[in-house]
Parts: sequence; C-alpha cells; structure tokens
Amino acid sequence: MGNELQALSMLLEHFVRHYGVPGVFIAMVLESACIPLPSEVVMTYAGYEAFRGNISFWPVVIAGVLGNVVGSLIAYYVGSRGGRPLLAKYGKYVFFSERHFAAAETFFTRYGAMTVLVSRVLPVLRTFISLPAGIANMRRGTFLLFTTIGCIPWVYLLTAFGFKLGQNWSTISAHFTSLTVLFALIFVASIIWFLMRNRRTVRR
Repeated sequence: MGNELQALSMLLEHFVRHYGVPGVFIAMVLESACIPLPSEVVMTYAGYEAFRGNISFWPVVIAGVLGNVVGSLIAYYVGSRGGRPLLAKYGKYVFFSERHFAAAETFFTRYGAMTVLVSRVLPVLRTFISLPAGIANMRRGTFLLFTTIGCIPWVYLLTAFGFKLGQNWSTISAHFTSLTVLFALIFVASIIWFLMRNRRTVRR
C-alpha cells in the first residue's frame, strides 16, 4: 500500500509540475468529487513549486479553492439527483435503510453547516462529505457557503507549508505517505464500524 501511495504522490507531483495552476485546479476538482487524491500532496507540492519560482503563490491558492468548490458541487449534485435512488435500491446490501435517510436529513438540517465546515479540514472525510450532503438535500446555498469557507484555510495552509519548507520537500513527501496510510486505515476502520453497528441493528 505504501508503494502505491508513493507512486500516486509522484504522479501528482509530475502533474502539477507539468500543468502548473490549471493542473492544481483539475486535481482539486477530482479530489473533492469523491476521487481519493491526497490534496495534502497536491497543494503542498504546488507551494513547493511556488517556492522555486515556477508558479505564483496566490494563483495556486485560488485555483485550489475553486477546484475544491467545483468538485464539491459535482459530488453534491450527484448525491441530490442520483444518490438517494441508488442507495434506496442497493443500500440494503450495506445495511442502509430509509430510516438512515431520515436520520441523515435531520442531522444535516440541524448540524449540516458545521459538519461541512469541519469536514473540510479533515483528511479523507473532506473528499466524501459532499455526497451525503447532497443525498440529505442540504440547502445548496448553505452547503456552498460553508464549503468555500472551510476550503480556504485548508488550501492556504497546505500551500504555505510547502512554500515555507520547500527546500526540504523530499522529507515532507516521505511523511505525507505515512500520514496518508494512517488516514486511509482510520477511514476503513470507520466504514467497518458503521457496517457492524448497522448489522446488529438489523438483527435486533
């Protein structure tokens, strides 16, 4: 798994190095549209390229934020237009019922804004939060506002981190690989916990 993540990191670095600011935008669109690309690598390496003078700092930040917003809207609309029928048809195979839809809608009605805002600065979770927000029919304006607010500090801090510590990029990238593995394991463990918990509920 570590080798695959290292290869993905190198691929993303090459992509950003070759395509510059448009490459940052495309990568961040994909990352926020439920394609699990590590934005930690994308934005930090973009900051490193800004440190080297190959691209400019602020266009990188703007491209990252815009990419996040566009990708999040894509995932949101997928969830709102097609996600619920899909889960209604196949959700029983992962112990997902109509009761869960009702619970999700209630949760996003009460806490959706804060959930989206906080999730935007949490690795892994930030990639997928837009889909359930769309499925739960969270208000589009609220979703867009808090998505944008949450994306700005994440993108800026990662870019600034890469810029400030640019000369030590090889060390940074090595640590990112380990962190990405850890976050992936936590995410998988969360899914297993969810499935096991709902299996017990179904049995009762």
